Amino acid sequence: MINNYHFRKGGADAVYFNTAELLKQNGHEVYYFSTKSPETIPCETEKYFATGHNFRKLSIGKKISSTPIFIYNRDAYDKLLLMLDEIKPDVVHIHLFMGGLTSSILTAIKMKNIPVVHSVHDYRLICPAYLFIDGKNKVCEKCIDKFYLRCSINRCSENKFGQSAILSMDAYFRKYIIKPVKLIDRFVFVSKFIKNKHIEFDPNYKIKGDMLYNFKPDLKSIVPTTFKGKYFLYFGRISREKGVQTLFESALKAGISLKIVGTGPIAEQLMDRHSENVEFLGYKSGDELWSLVRLASFIVVPSEWYENNPLTIIESYSFGKPVIGSRIGGIPEIIEESKTGYLFNPGNEAELEAVLKRADSLPDAEYQVMSQNARALAEELFNPETHYNELIGIYNDVIQNKN
Repeated sequence: MINNYHFRKGGADAVYFNTAELLKQNGHEVYYFSTKSPETIPCETEKYFATGHNFRKLSIGKKISSTPIFIYNRDAYDKLLLMLDEIKPDVVHIHLFMGGLTSSILTAIKMKNIPVVHSVHDYRLICPAYLFIDGKNKVCEKCIDKFYLRCSINRCSENKFGQSAILSMDAYFRKYIIKPVKLIDRFVFVSKFIKNKHIEFDPNYKIKGDMLYNFKPDLKSIVPTTFKGKYFLYFGRISREKGVQTLFESALKAGISLKIVGTGPIAEQLMDRHSENVEFLGYKSGDELWSLVRLASFIVVPSEWYENNPLTIIESYSFGKPVIGSRIGGIPEIIEESKTGYLFNPGNEAELEAVLKRADSLPDAEYQVMSQNARALAEELFNPETHYNELIGIYNDVIQNKN
């Protein structure tokens, strides 16, 4: 199991750990390969972990000088070769790898002729800045023609030219030198939307692509609640693409009680605007977070980028909490309008305001039905047993094909 980080930094990292635990519970031997960092969780194979580099925290000068490592991490290549020689795995499953372990690991796996599966959590394979958002925070698909210099021109990575230029170079390297679509045996897409978007950019993904939603590991042990809470809740990263600013403005106008959990680059900017009905709680995890979820009425996912299969929705449904989500990316696939929640057009403050008011006035009896529907959908789509069986089918398929 391979990932850029061996600690929980985001949703993809959670899936990396969850998948490994699911396989262990079903009797498989699982080994980890990642990068070293102060946050790395100790494990038996960490002696092989590659040197990590936190490029986001480097000055622009150091970013430029470190560009070769960002594009091709030779240490990751060497360390992975050593590890593969020792453990001789049946299959390699990659999660995040670009910008950390880099495409170098694909050449190492290819050299050992081991089947490789890649869970696609974002759009980095087809969008240099991976979010399909330009420097002006607008949805952008202009690189469909593979003219990746456009990422630099439009400052698509956090509106920074230098950072965007490095991502353009990385994209060109993968276009001409190491081509993941040729070296990876199977792509596991976490939503229908992300699968179709990759096929739209490159038909080769259709031949090698499967769709498999993420899952909730402890789904059976969670006792859902069907009562309507007193507040709406957002939990996640507070950043430009997540639509938190739109939610903040809509909540102010709707006059509803909103709690915001998380940290991020625009958190302080929003917190400076004091409001009686919007409360910022900072970072929360574990039982403290789940208690907030249980006591909420609706969870809001106001994303303004092509969100794939948000763990936030999966987790909310598990607790019997309906979701208000933006009509973008993979979100509409898993929110059934007026059955498990409500949808609104991304970035539309007036429409979200109306939806918040509608949800707030929903009678308790109707809310309970919606809550039960949310839990039922979680059991249908995000069940760990179903996920395991489908994943093993994919593994067996790539192993047989390789043989």
